[in-house]
Amino acid sequence: MNDLPAAITTATIWAYWFGVGMMIVRVKRHSRAIPILAPQQPLERFMGMAWIPIVALWMTLPYLTQSATHGAMALPEFATNSAIYRACRWLAALVAVLCLVATARCWARMGKDWRMAVAVGEKTNLITDGPFRRIRHPIYAFSILLMICTLVVVPTLPMLAVAVVHIVLMNIKARNEERHLLATQGESYAQYMQGTGRFLPRYS
Repeated sequence: MNDLPAAITTATIWAYWFGVGMMIVRVKRHSRAIPILAPQQPLERFMGMAWIPIVALWMTLPYLTQSATHGAMALPEFATNSAIYRACRWLAALVAVLCLVATARCWARMGKDWRMAVAVGEKTNLITDGPFRRIRHPIYAFSILLMICTLVVVPTLPMLAVAVVHIVLMNIKARNEERHLLATQGESYAQYMQGTGRFLPRYS
């Protein structure tokens, strides 16, 4: 296991999901009645079931690739033989670490207002500063970027399938949260949407 880009990416992904676990524990201490791991919306329950295998594969595929020498799990030849692509893998691994750091900043800013799922019937604080000033869903944006970095480091068909499903789910979840926040926050959230992008910053 001398594939350092894959090892760095694997450790970053595991640290990311450990951080999610710590956020769940943190929020649970403040709001015991909020169903953090049992979404109330049918759509989010469905997505929750889809997330389990996606997260499991995301955490394991980069690790398994380090020891695979053939088959769908092994790195294609261009990933190991091309000096340019080897440099891209290193760059992606470093960007992945930066995604983790940036996500941790978002978690810290949200604090007890962070939620794993939409909390039906609850009006949380609307955060519009810091990482949320130009992007409505910076955590999801960094998650998508982290997944893209993972795919660059591990350019296999199984990882591509996981990445596609992940990005689709992120888009569905972001749009669903926006509908909920429009219903609970009203005009203040509508105005916030006008000056921000969903995953990319909007400057106006």
